Order: sequence, then C-alpha cells, then structure tokens
Amino acid sequence: MKITILGCGTSTGVPMVGCDCRVCNSADPKDNRTRASILIETSGSRILVDTSPDLRLQSLREKIPGIDAVLFTHTHADHVNGIDDLRGFYLIHRRTVPCYGSQETIEALCRKHSYIFTGAQNGAYAPLLEPHAVSGHFRLLGLMIQPVPLIHGYSPSTGYRIGNTAYLTDCSGIPDTSHALLENLDVLIMDGLRYKPHPSHFNIEEALHVVSQLKPGRAILTHLTHEVAYSDKSRLPRGVEFAYDGMVID
Repeated sequence: MKITILGCGTSTGVPMVGCDCRVCNSADPKDNRTRASILIETSGSRILVDTSPDLRLQSLREKIPGIDAVLFTHTHADHVNGIDDLRGFYLIHRRTVPCYGSQETIEALCRKHSYIFTGAQNGAYAPLLEPHAVSGHFRLLGLMIQPVPLIHGYSPSTGYRIGNTAYLTDCSGIPDTSHALLENLDVLIMDGLRYKPHPSHFNIEEALHVVSQLKPGRAILTHLTHEVAYSDKSRLPRGVEFAYDGMVID
C-alpha cells in the first residue's frame, strides 16, 4: 500500500491570500500547502480521501490516471468543494465510482451536490459518484477500511484506519470508543493545525499528546496553517514529522 499526501494545508491553503508572513513568503516548496487530502494506492487501484478544492491541481501534479473510490471525512468546503473535478476522470473512464462516509456526510453531500449522484435530468451530465453510508468496517479494493468517529469542534468527522495506517484529519477530540480502533498503528497521519489552540482542531501540543497515547511507529502532522514552517520539524520529538504536499508513505 502506498499513500501520497496530496495536500497538507488548512482551509486557506498556504500561502494564504493577502498574507505577507515568513511562511507565506517561504522559498521552501514544502511550505506550499494545498488543501488536505490523501491518495491510497493498492494493487493498481486508487482510493481518494476527500475532494479538496485543489483536487485538479493535485491530480495533475501527481499524474493521477484515475480514481476507483472516494472516502469522505466530513462536508466542510475545504474537503468537498473539488468534487466536480472528478468529472475529468469520468470523461476518460466512463465509470461512476463508489464513495463512502458517515450517514450524515453522505446525506449532506447528496443534498448539496445532488447532480454529482444523479446526473442532470436532460442527460447532459452523468452521475460521478455512487453513495454508500458506512458505520462499521468494510472491505474496499482488497483493503479493510475501519471508519473512526472523531470530534471536530461542535460537529463530527470521520477518520479512517486502513490496515495499520490511520488518517485522522479535522479533529479536536477522539472518543474513548475510537481510541480502541487505533491501537498498534505503524503510521498515524493526524490533525496538528498550529501552535495556538483552536476550538475545532488539535493544535500541535494536543496532537503530540495523542501521539504519546497511541504510540504509533511513525506520526505525521497535517492540515497545517501558515503559522507552521516546515523547518520547524526540528522542534518535534523523534518519530513525529510534518507532512508536505507530495509526501509518499509506503
């Protein structure tokens, strides 16, 4: 299994429009962050997690030839508003692909982006996605996928455990019942927004506390703001690192 960090930035991306800070002006390409998403590849199949507003650019940058399934974590704009960019893949492969998320997430997507799931009445647009609400583990393209319920401020989100790797973006709390789903991880990719506290995201201090509890073999912090420079990695404890766009985890 291969995972590519398509985007590791927060909702504004980095650089942020109108900002003149040291990170937004950084010459380090690892400080250029598109909105958060990952790609999972296994046995020639590709699973996309979230459709960020930067999906088209991410797909061109990584030369993604097709998508076989999509997992959604929640419905905030920075995680779903690139959903129409799946159309390019459909025009090549002519396949409606399955997508998965919590009942709440799937219902909201079908309501807000109905044409993505039904197509247009006049036949001008074909359905791009086939919706599936999931609450327990399921098998997808040869992988066992375990949804992990998370707390995202005043709303829920869903992380995913795939084998011994977990992706927990956009969270400020992990319920006790979800902790039990995150034991014995080789890799943990998780929200570590910034240094200052935030009401709906783990900051770096809180993320490091979670890492100390779960004790994964390797921890990677994502969904980063312009408050965090990639060069700050020297401040992280051993076994913890910052994500960057294009990062590959085998």
